[in-house]
Amino acid sequence: MKNDYSGASPNLAKDQPGANSRLSAPEPGKPGSRRMTRRQFLARGTAAIFGAGLLTGGYVWQGEPNWLEVTELELVLGQLPAAFAGMRLVHFSDVHLGFNKDAGDVGRLVKHIKEARPDMICFTGDMVDSDAEDLSDSVALLAELTAPLGKYAIFGNHDYKNTELLTRLLTNAGFVVLRNQSYVISRGGERIAVAGLEDMLKGSPDPAAALKDIPADMFTLLLMHEPDYADTAEGYPFNLQLSGHSHGGQLRLPFVGAPYTPYGSLKYISGLYYTAAKGMPVYVNRGFGETYMPLRLLCRPELTILTLRRA
Repeated sequence: MKNDYSGASPNLAKDQPGANSRLSAPEPGKPGSRRMTRRQFLARGTAAIFGAGLLTGGYVWQGEPNWLEVTELELVLGQLPAAFAGMRLVHFSDVHLGFNKDAGDVGRLVKHIKEARPDMICFTGDMVDSDAEDLSDSVALLAELTAPLGKYAIFGNHDYKNTELLTRLLTNAGFVVLRNQSYVISRGGERIAVAGLEDMLKGSPDPAAALKDIPADMFTLLLMHEPDYADTAEGYPFNLQLSGHSHGGQLRLPFVGAPYTPYGSLKYISGLYYTAAKGMPVYVNRGFGETYMPLRLLCRPELTILTLRRA
């Protein structure tokens, strides 16, 4: 039944003086007032902040680190031989097995790489977070990956604890491990080279050694863990550099970006860049795993699919 106080009966008005008057809210401080006390305000505010913290904490810990972003990009490269135009190159980096990623996560990654139908697969370092043995359970999964132009890998700064074992495991998974070395690929009567350098922080990169058997006019793709090395690499006949290391900052803030990135990725942090002197393209993958903190914010793990075009 609808209550209509303004239409009260005369008898009711006699029994209850003022019944025909308009109802109003109690004045602040008087009995019946709904004014929020300072204690209630603080309690509700604390509850809201705590709840938002729980939601955000769950997202940066269990949400975003497991939310892979597949980035597809076309690159126009003037020196690319015609036989390699349209090549699909899958680039991944920084798995950091043994910290916040395991074989189950690698299984998910492998599924996405297979779906990309790559012509070539390149890995740019930090397969493990510390111990080479942490790759063992994932070797069979990575071995399922196929690419007609090959699978290539380099070391990152976290990979140097047992390089002999790690090299053996990566080789068993079907990767060509490049340590200041190059590998020549033929297709349709034309050739390109893939060069891989030692890590800048834990190894001794030697571009001259990697290029010693490569003609200066041959299109050469460089794999180098630290992206900032591009300012050195552009002094050599490299045509494209692929890197990782930065994790994109791992934690990014709105309007600010990454407040911290590791040494070696202070200039080139995430995505596509061109060096200042020669305009060499540099692509920085945000990585698949995490290190130091099992968290990501506004910086999803990344798998990159590059389609190489000829100008």
